Amino acid sequence: MTNKFYITTPIYYPSGSPHIGHCYTTVACDVVSRYKRARGFDVLFLTGTDEHGQKIEDKAAAAGLAPQAYADQIVEEFKKLWTFMNISYDRFVRTTDDYHIKTVQYVFEELYKRGYIYKGQYTGKYCKPCESFWTDSQLVDGKCPDCGREVVETSEEAYFFKLSEFSDRLKALLESGTFLEPESRVKEMVNNFIKTGLEDVCVSRTSFKWGVPVNFDEKHVVYVWVDALSNYISALGYHNDTYSDFDKYWPADIHVMAKEIVRFHSLVWPAMLMALDLPLPKKIYAHGWIVMGDKKMSKSLGNVVDPFILGKRYGIDALRYEILREMPYAGDSFFSTELFLQRINTDLANNLGNLVSRSVSMVAKYFDGTLSAERQAEELDADLINLAKELPSKVEERIDDFHLCEALDLIQSLVSRANKYIDETTPWTLAKSPEMKIRLATVLYNLLETIRICAIMLEPFMPESMKEVLSRIGASGEETSWNSVHEFGVLSRTTTVRAGDPIFPRINIEEEQKFLLADAC
Repeated sequence: MTNKFYITTPIYYPSGSPHIGHCYTTVACDVVSRYKRARGFDVLFLTGTDEHGQKIEDKAAAAGLAPQAYADQIVEEFKKLWTFMNISYDRFVRTTDDYHIKTVQYVFEELYKRGYIYKGQYTGKYCKPCESFWTDSQLVDGKCPDCGREVVETSEEAYFFKLSEFSDRLKALLESGTFLEPESRVKEMVNNFIKTGLEDVCVSRTSFKWGVPVNFDEKHVVYVWVDALSNYISALGYHNDTYSDFDKYWPADIHVMAKEIVRFHSLVWPAMLMALDLPLPKKIYAHGWIVMGDKKMSKSLGNVVDPFILGKRYGIDALRYEILREMPYAGDSFFSTELFLQRINTDLANNLGNLVSRSVSMVAKYFDGTLSAERQAEELDADLINLAKELPSKVEERIDDFHLCEALDLIQSLVSRANKYIDETTPWTLAKSPEMKIRLATVLYNLLETIRICAIMLEPFMPESMKEVLSRIGASGEETSWNSVHEFGVLSRTTTVRAGDPIFPRINIEEEQKFLLADAC
């Protein structure tokens, strides 16, 4: 039986055009999805949009549009971006989809019937940009701790979810060490929320109408987090008739999101599932922020970067690579166009691109494009071959644990070792002696085989570029399968290469920065 793998991004809030900050989560999930498919898993990769709430209602009114029409426009921009970024999602859920609304209404009413939702009066601080309620103790200098904006005093009738009843169970879950990663997020949730006393959560609103109506009290609409979080099961057909694979894919293997919404995913969501007697997701992973200067990149702060501009000029794969390469496992990543351009030159042009170009060019020059079959191994080959054999299992471990930056670092170390191998073996010197022809073929084969292994491991990260690399070294069929990376010597001994333009051309950073600055103006 094929192993299933269910992975999700958060559903994005379409209050404005998508940007680089949205791309990290989605590209990271895409990489893991592609990797799992390559290893034979039955993958379901879900993304989507969270379209209800006061902010959408207000922005639509300002634009002179109905909320649905406004959301439709922005959703199309998200879908356009995911196509542009070569995202291989399987389903796209919208909170305005009829099937999702049906699931949300069932979940809300069921929680109410079970005694976990009750009516009360909400009075407190509210941040409209984040759609979040806060206590006075959670504010930072009297402002929203997430976005730093002003909060407003609000009071209205509302339904509440009894989150406080799950305090002990949630503490045990978080401290199990397997549910929430990285560990720093666990400490934050336990120390800042559970130990200070979990409060019941407001789950309905009456001050606006753009939301899912509460079945039994239509003066209320379901508040964002019960609505939004239910997407992970509505998209599988939980109490709706659109899909029918809830039993197959649930529980999710991993929910991935940025750290600002981890408290909802690691506290509210598992408590809701516990109340419904449903299995919990296996893992929550909350990555850091993409930072520009000293602030996170966000629409609310107005410091976003347009991925369409960068992708069109420098290639989608280079952009995918950069945003994954800079994000450490437990920290934030810094983004600047200068760093992006430098990374293209160092990792992609000088290291990987140079290895491919030199190796293919030497096969073309010294063997008319097709290697001879005889081999003459020497002790000098062992270090490269052993590293190429050992590395795939380490890369798999890093990707399985969502340490994508580390996986890329490991692959680049093998690329660097192969470039050093060229300098050690000096193929251009071997080519001068006819009696060294067999040794030359051996050296070049070792280089092509190393490239094959690297390209297969890099294909989830840079799918189109790596397909081209594999084509240029003559790899096809089973030679390009993930299973083959654990063996050295899979590539045909008489492979035929195909030369071409540099896959990652070097960039004049100073000139490109001028271009980008002019484009921004």
